[in-house]
Amino acid sequence: MKKWLSLGLASLMFGCTSHIDVTDMNDSMPQPLPTMYDSTILSPQGQSMTLTQLADALKDADIVLVGEWHGHPGAHLMQARLFAALYQQSPNMALSMEQFTRDKQHVVNQYLNGEIGEKTLIKDGNAWPNYSSDYRPLVEFAKINQLDVIAANAPKPIVRCIGQQGESYLDRLPTTERKWVAKQLTLGDDAYHEKFNASMHHGDEEKTKRQFAAQTTWDDTMAESMVDYLALHPGKQIIHVAGRFHVAEGLGTASRITARNPALNVMMVTPVTEKANVAEGSPDFTFQVMQLPTAYVDKDKMHAAMKEIYGRNKTLKCYE
Repeated sequence: MKKWLSLGLASLMFGCTSHIDVTDMNDSMPQPLPTMYDSTILSPQGQSMTLTQLADALKDADIVLVGEWHGHPGAHLMQARLFAALYQQSPNMALSMEQFTRDKQHVVNQYLNGEIGEKTLIKDGNAWPNYSSDYRPLVEFAKINQLDVIAANAPKPIVRCIGQQGESYLDRLPTTERKWVAKQLTLGDDAYHEKFNASMHHGDEEKTKRQFAAQTTWDDTMAESMVDYLALHPGKQIIHVAGRFHVAEGLGTASRITARNPALNVMMVTPVTEKANVAEGSPDFTFQVMQLPTAYVDKDKMHAAMKEIYGRNKTLKCYE
């Protein structure tokens, strides 16, 4: 029964034609991208691949990190299809998500166990606003196949307070909340730190230092969550979904995983566009998608939107 349920949900992911094998999707040679749902897959060496070939290339990975531009339909569709293809290849899997935080793991578990409904999951689990459109397919695939879902991330208020006050903020957290963040943060001048600094343009060195502490809080916490899970569940394969910056070139979450357990085989699947690629020689498998529309043309409107986002910190309550 479980097998048929799995294939039934997979058919919903890939279309209504029930006789199509999930791994046959994307198995034609790459074509021009006619819609934002489409993508073409390349190996780290730049060779065209089918979805089946990609899943086979990832079969020995302990952790598969799949990047996204949040809200990009092609990236989210690829995540769902790859999850199904990896499961069909070897069902001993778990799903790890940036989009749920450690303090909400019990809510995610309640949903997977059928104790609460989706609306309660969204509200009590602090699900992202685009949960229903972009992450529901992943969670439902895990639920119907009785797979664990790891709420891997650190709570946003804690991360924002670290961004304001630096890594020393962790020392002020109550014991009950300190466990929601990685035991150690990676703050050295590694390649990820250099890449982050290069993306900052405000010129305030101390502010950048605090912001990087917040950034790596996400990566270290997600990495620790997965490493700890595999220590308790050896032999499982994890597929982890997160923003592209966390995944690309193995500089973010992957490097934090390796630092905690060098024996784990971590592989990256990163979205690219004609304007955004990975560095030459990177180990990432890539999938090319259409570029997202320009968010703002008017710089004043963009700055106003950014001020609104940063203005939320005025109501942020951090421990003194």
